[in-house]
Amino acid sequence: MLSNKLFARRRFSNGNIPLVISTWDAGINANKVAWQVLRSGGRALDAVEEGVMITEAEQGCCVGLGAYPDRDGHVTLDASIMDEHGNCGGVAFLERIKHPISVARRVMEKTPHVLLVGSGAQEFAVSEGFSLEEEKLSDDSKKAYEEWLKKSHYKPVINIENTKTHNSYVPYKLNGLWNHDTIGMIAIDTKSNLSGSCTTSGMAFKRRGRVGDSPIIGAGLYVDNEVGAAVATGVGEEVIKICGTHLIVELMRANIAPEDACKKAVERIVKRNGDKIKDIQVAFLAINKKGEYGAYSVQKGFNYALCFAGDNNKLIDAKHALP
Repeated sequence: MLSNKLFARRRFSNGNIPLVISTWDAGINANKVAWQVLRSGGRALDAVEEGVMITEAEQGCCVGLGAYPDRDGHVTLDASIMDEHGNCGGVAFLERIKHPISVARRVMEKTPHVLLVGSGAQEFAVSEGFSLEEEKLSDDSKKAYEEWLKKSHYKPVINIENTKTHNSYVPYKLNGLWNHDTIGMIAIDTKSNLSGSCTTSGMAFKRRGRVGDSPIIGAGLYVDNEVGAAVATGVGEEVIKICGTHLIVELMRANIAPEDACKKAVERIVKRNGDKIKDIQVAFLAINKKGEYGAYSVQKGFNYALCFAGDNNKLIDAKHALP
């Protein structure tokens, strides 16, 4: 039987494999859970589901039922998940379900479909044993919504995901302007298999029915186990317009490094938006089959959480296109 030290050397001898990477500082806590799966030899798919479930359950975060509502006062959730075999599932416009990422996985594993939405997604979740939660805004969300109703003005604020006071997001203090929040996570396990997840409440105070990039495979999330994986955060409409994560994986297929692939996708968004780009934030994360990773964003201020051998879990500031 191998000693623990020898087993660790063999397991972690292939560069940064296993590895998990996720968006924003919320990824630190999410990575801790995902890493426990990876370090014990578990599957990347389990790691990326269990990791983001932590964020979905946090009341002080803008992901999950504790998030900010749409303009009609309802919290609606989107999520997607993709495994090493190219299987994928997603839910959009889902209400009153605590863990949309787990419903997305059930869509992937138990239906012939990729995406379920609205009441149909909710009915499926209930049929699979998920509980319908009471529709009740958290104290922070209620306060923010009441403040927003005074002017009912909407304009995204860049990097609000990273603006906290006492561990609570405070968009109602930022001149009446709000944004969205997302956690995206991608991982490679000890068998060099890749998987990814993405979960969000979407843009705060959005028009009811709006769906962004997060539940859309090839936009908010994409995995190709022969090449790599990528995940997005930011203004989802811009990610959808360039099929952002699929683009990044295809660039990595051409032997472009993860950071450079993310940069090229960002540059495409910058180019197509002209002067409007100053009001837009989009960021991408990527991992290739070798366990190499990278990130890039439109604006300064995006950071991501990285965890690999030695239980090394840290927050890194991404490079960015605009000064």
